[in-house]
Amino acid sequence: MEASEQSQDLTSRRSFLLKGAAVGAASLGAGALLVEPSGALAEGALKGGLTKGDAAILRFLAAAEIIETDLWQQYNELAGIQDSEVPGGSGNPAYTEAISVLDGDMDQYIHDNTDDEISHAAFINAYLKAHGAETVNLNRFRKLPSSQATGAQQIGRLTNLMELTVDTSFWTRYRSDSKNPDFGDKLPQAVPGLAAGRFPAIPRSDDDLNPADHLQAIANTAGFHFCFIEQGGTSLYAQLAQRVTHTEVLRILLSIGPTEAMHFQTWHDKAGNAPPLTDPTNGLVFPDLNADGEATQTNLIMPEPTIFLQRKFPIVSIIRPTQTKGAAMGAVKALTDDGLFRGQSAEFFAVLKGLAKAADAARHG
Repeated sequence: MEASEQSQDLTSRRSFLLKGAAVGAASLGAGALLVEPSGALAEGALKGGLTKGDAAILRFLAAAEIIETDLWQQYNELAGIQDSEVPGGSGNPAYTEAISVLDGDMDQYIHDNTDDEISHAAFINAYLKAHGAETVNLNRFRKLPSSQATGAQQIGRLTNLMELTVDTSFWTRYRSDSKNPDFGDKLPQAVPGLAAGRFPAIPRSDDDLNPADHLQAIANTAGFHFCFIEQGGTSLYAQLAQRVTHTEVLRILLSIGPTEAMHFQTWHDKAGNAPPLTDPTNGLVFPDLNADGEATQTNLIMPEPTIFLQRKFPIVSIIRPTQTKGAAMGAVKALTDDGLFRGQSAEFFAVLKGLAKAADAARHG
């Protein structure tokens, strides 16, 4: 078993995430879906089994949660709490201190977010297995490099946190009362510089720990990246829930999705504490977000009412976007544009897009 598997095979409730060194393959579009043998139906399984569409949606969500787990574990190794729930890494005091500028409890929040994503991936795969459906295992793609900074495990990763292009339009999206991406509206970036280049959200090595403003810029970038990841999950569960057939599968999506919203609002609040600065090494500028009025005011973290379904209706406070067409492929594109998969193989993208296409093809009923 690889070191990456050892560090993540945490408890019995998580073991489904990474078990199965001998994985099967099922043809899916251009790529191959990595799966574990499904085995017999477990007690309590749905009569008649999962529909093809429900299984496809759950598989895509399992893959998304495995990817989230991978990136959150990297954050936790350097700036979170390493314990029996989320082992691995040994912490980086300088980076932890820079992250704590956003909030003194950041280490606990990072730890708990990581633990949540581990549990999501493990549960969904376990549910699929219990219903005789193929499960998702992405271990063969854990080949991206780790941070070389003190505290990080030297193991293969699924995600790259060292060259990100973070979309921060979520900031203005949730403050607008007249624009909604479901209507094709485009929202401006809250931190324009982040959209223009490739910036690290974790130190690449101990060289990144100085000068102080450079390290703080890395921590600030992480704060906004936390928001980006969790707002994506918030919308994704709401989008795909509209395509499931069985009420129990709907219950799963409606129960996990709100935890993503809890994560998002927490990080939304903390990102507002990112201190204004200019990174002396690359010119990245974090502006004073309170200098430009309500559109970027840092304490406006509750969703403003906005247009929904049709413009003729009164504005209403909602999750956005929730348009279900192309939702899974949209999530893949967003994560790819984020730079999260820089360095991944063509086979990885084929598998991920195959899972997304299958989820998007699901229909209710």
